[in-house]
Amino acid sequence: MLERLARRLGSDKDFRLAVDLGDRIGSRTWWLGLAACTSLCGAALALALAVPPLPQFATKRLSPSQREAWAPLGLAPLARGATTGYPAIPIAGRVVPLAESPERPRVELTARLGGSDSFESVLRRAGVGRDDIAAAVALVRPAANLGALPRGAEFDLVLGRRETKSVPRPLESLGFRAAFDLKLALSRAADGALQLKRIPIAVDSTPLRVQGLVGGSIERALRAAGIPAARASDFVRTMAYAVDFQHGIGRRDRFDIVIEQDRAETGEVRHGDLLYAALQRPGREAIELGRWTFGGKPQFFRASGESARKGLMQTPVDGARLTSGFGMRFHPLLAYSRMHQGVDFGASWGTPIYAAANGVVGFAGVHGGHGNYVQLRHNKELITGYAHMSRFAVRPGQTVSQGQVIGYVGSTGLSTGPHLHYEVWLRGRPMNPMQLKFIGGTQLSGQQLGQFFAFMNRMRGLAISGGGAPAPKRS
Repeated sequence: MLERLARRLGSDKDFRLAVDLGDRIGSRTWWLGLAACTSLCGAALALALAVPPLPQFATKRLSPSQREAWAPLGLAPLARGATTGYPAIPIAGRVVPLAESPERPRVELTARLGGSDSFESVLRRAGVGRDDIAAAVALVRPAANLGALPRGAEFDLVLGRRETKSVPRPLESLGFRAAFDLKLALSRAADGALQLKRIPIAVDSTPLRVQGLVGGSIERALRAAGIPAARASDFVRTMAYAVDFQHGIGRRDRFDIVIEQDRAETGEVRHGDLLYAALQRPGREAIELGRWTFGGKPQFFRASGESARKGLMQTPVDGARLTSGFGMRFHPLLAYSRMHQGVDFGASWGTPIYAAANGVVGFAGVHGGHGNYVQLRHNKELITGYAHMSRFAVRPGQTVSQGQVIGYVGSTGLSTGPHLHYEVWLRGRPMNPMQLKFIGGTQLSGQQLGQFFAFMNRMRGLAISGGGAPAPKRS
């Protein structure tokens, strides 16, 4: 019977169980859809009533004692009677209240030397007593220069137990770096007195040697190779005695520099003075300068033993570029041609300007189109001038030495931008600074010359930082 009904319904084109009850209301298809919907809803309701309810876990109410124990652990306004923060455990009869909180048996701390601190003030601020400070100073002063301690130096202290809070804790131990190669440690002996122990720090003083390409800026190349800024500036200033930076150096030239370096076994590194400066120039003569003490004063000498400081510095400003030469030119501000009685070096604002040679400051002030201007008298015949400075570093009548800072690059006077106008006057006539050749200078000889040659060979034989091979020695 069901089979016949299914076949009959299946053959009926209007038979559908899922119908739109909003369409053809009252038709046979609509009634079939309503019956199907009613049947499904009834079946779902019957099944829902037959499913047993899920078990419920109702929270039990807290007893008064439990509520009292939990109250200090919760967060609630004290104004409403809360006991937030009160002791959760009631004081029992065996608990004895203390008159004051107990102290730790010892205190370990680290103190640092500030800008206006002294050794004594650091210990005083750390809580060390007056007697212990006096004893520590008496032990440390003969072993270290306390005035030379660097700012930021760290002191590791241990303070012991004291009898009452009204007295300072006793100093049990103190340790600090007294010098680059020395650490000092104070400790309390069995008899109660402080004792000093010197702890040497091994230091490797092998100089640092670095080579590299000059590229667009030799000073920038030195800094990129890891040379400190001060030593990179020393290299450029020292080379200025021996080479014209405008025409005597190229992008493919290679620099070779050696500076003092101390490396402690604890990892710290300290750099010192420039020892050796060289330029390898393809197709041209190499320039080598070595630091050597002559007449009690360190100075630089060429590989031949001749002093590098002779005549004038051709480039008396760091990292400069020649922007205008000597001779007739069209003035960019005056709009007519006139004699340019010096050379212009373009440089950044505030770049140091150096004295081209030893001399006396004849003038330092505002000088017409020169703006801030310094004039140096080197002898009865030779005068140099430095114009457009932003500020001065010397005063009239002051004696200066070659390479000393006399001012800083600016754009005062008739100037279109920051630069140095550098001029040389010989017997009252303007000269081209880039073409002047002066002779004369210290020449090492005898035993000193042999010692200098040995020093230069040691510099050439040093290992190059980064794994390069040392240069061959020369006789």
